[in-house]
Amino acid sequence: MRAERLVALLFTLQRKRGATAAELAGELGVSERTMHRDLAALRDAGVPLWTEQGRNGGVRLVDGWRARLDGLTSREAVAIFAFGVPEALGALGLGTAVSAAHAKVSASLPKELREQAEHVAGRFHLDAPGWFRGEDPADSLAAVTRAVWESRQLRISYRRRDKLAERLLEPLGLVLKAGVWYLVARVPEDDAIRTYRVGRIASVELLDQRFSRPADFDLPGWWRRSSAEFERWTMHLEVTLRLSARAFRRLPQVLGLESMGSSLLEHHPLADGWIQARLMMETEHIAVGQLISLGSEVEVLSPASVRAALAEVGAAIAARNAPQE
Repeated sequence: MRAERLVALLFTLQRKRGATAAELAGELGVSERTMHRDLAALRDAGVPLWTEQGRNGGVRLVDGWRARLDGLTSREAVAIFAFGVPEALGALGLGTAVSAAHAKVSASLPKELREQAEHVAGRFHLDAPGWFRGEDPADSLAAVTRAVWESRQLRISYRRRDKLAERLLEPLGLVLKAGVWYLVARVPEDDAIRTYRVGRIASVELLDQRFSRPADFDLPGWWRRSSAEFERWTMHLEVTLRLSARAFRRLPQVLGLESMGSSLLEHHPLADGWIQARLMMETEHIAVGQLISLGSEVEVLSPASVRAALAEVGAAIAARNAPQE
């Protein structure tokens, strides 16, 4: 995005006492011709640039002038201004900090860059929860967040079906997925790292005891591996289907998966334009409940028990919705 590149150019000029257009172009990965256009754009936007001729010449900012964007990358500057304060950050207690950064960027960006960021904000919006569902209520989120920030142990009561389980945890991080908050925490009792849905925490006690966070713990990497393992672990039933192309594209959504990688074993096109697929699903009952949403665009080839159960549900739906005389 050009707005991002221009902010990056501002940072580069602030960092360097002076640089030629060729040097700036090399650092930002653009052509020298593009760099001359970007420098002209900064001048037009009111940034005071001074061009020195000669062997040791180059481009630099007028002494004493600085864009007040220290501590932010160009991507952060444009993104913060364009997208404002996500509700998720507000829930973590970061709303004030991001609002301050937003105000700082707003006051500092030249008019042309600010207009381009507003152009982005008017055309892109992030809405994390899925359709037909709100965000997961998480009354314990504030206490859990504080424990994560301060590396303090938590004692929680956690709902598991119709029972409450007591846990002593060392909270390592929070993950927001489709409107649902998850706590990733180490269990000191068995030195295992597990995931807990924050909305299922019935009570929470923030303890004074602090813990040392593992230096090599990578929250995004751990979450990716854990999610893939969970998907594989829940799939026990091998099913072969014949699907329309549209139904095949909808399978990840129907199965509630990020992708088909952990479920699809093989697939190939058929002569009639449909697709035959062999995949892993959870149980027969769950498979019928998921596949019924594909309507007439799916045929179960095996196992016979799932095919029969799906036909039975379909017949019951047809009988229930037969035309009234």
